[in-house]
Amino acid sequence: MLLHDTGLIYGRYLRQSLRSRFALLFGVLMPLLYLLFFGPLLTDLPLGGRGSSWQVLVPGLLLQLGLFGASFAGFMIILEKGQGVVERMRVTPVSRLALLLGRVLREATVFVFQAVLLVLAAVAMGLRAPLPGVLIGFAFVALLTVSLASLSYALAMKVATPQEFGPVINALTMPAMLLSGLMLPMTLGPRWLDVLSHLMPFRYLVDAVRDAFVGHYATAHMLYGALVALGLTALSVTVGTRVFRTAGA
Repeated sequence: MLLHDTGLIYGRYLRQSLRSRFALLFGVLMPLLYLLFFGPLLTDLPLGGRGSSWQVLVPGLLLQLGLFGASFAGFMIILEKGQGVVERMRVTPVSRLALLLGRVLREATVFVFQAVLLVLAAVAMGLRAPLPGVLIGFAFVALLTVSLASLSYALAMKVATPQEFGPVINALTMPAMLLSGLMLPMTLGPRWLDVLSHLMPFRYLVDAVRDAFVGHYATAHMLYGALVALGLTALSVTVGTRVFRTAGA
């Protein structure tokens, strides 16, 4: 029943996304602008990585796509709450976990699709990376999206208006971007900043994907990145499910 219910919710929201092709393409716009206007500035610069500048930048942009997109996913729940959609779903026998999973899996599907478009654009600009490494990058994007979308939906269930939701998300996503080394490796900065960045879970995902893009799979970065991604996903889905079960009850 869980799989059946999740499939119903996933299909409903995926059809909504497919009907809004403009939103699908617009969501990848910011990483594409970084790729087009920031990427060429890094060409031939010593970035401290083992690959090219594109193998440093593109993994960060992939995770940036998931970070910002999934963090703001909760706006939809706020709108649905105002229209009574959430309450009508909650009075059905559908599993509360399915109500969450169907939504977050839709988000993961959309952002992996956008990640594919981003990588194709990066290849056209000069990125060269092994296919297994690129696929690992997509897997990390999917896990990050599921994690952050779950927390975003949980927060949205607790607030009443977008005016309450937006500032909280902005206050969390900007430090996450700056301290995780999405744009440039944190090892380029002062020692204290590099140490501080290790307190940010996303740092481990960025390092893991960068290793994957240069074909290094059996590394400590890959191990730590996978453990953090899986742990964060499990914790986030658990929190999100509990909120869906209790909020407004």
